[in-house]
Amino acid sequence: MNIGNTVSKNGVKIRLTEERWKHIVLMHPGLIGRQKQVLTTIKNPDYVFRGGAEEILAVTKVSLRRYLVVIYKETEADGFIITAYETTDTRWLFKKELIWNKHL
Repeated sequence: MNIGNTVSKNGVKIRLTEERWKHIVLMHPGLIGRQKQVLTTIKNPDYVFRGGAEEILAVTKVSLRRYLVVIYKETEADGFIITAYETTDTRWLFKKELIWNKHL
């Protein structure tokens, strides 16, 4: 069951399912109550990176050293969120292929 939708920078409708949200908050309880911020990160990210298995990473800076990363896939018909989490370790992230940058 879909519990939220947004649109990616590519203009693709991205859905958040109840199953995925339960997975996200179970693995990353710091995101409880932040569903809207997860969806907004896809719609209005600071950075968008290409992942290694055709996934896309939307990233928003939430504090001086903390970033919210939302991983999703796009298909021809629509897209879906895989997971989301916060990180302060961005060395691996900024080595990925940058697709879009809000600051350019």
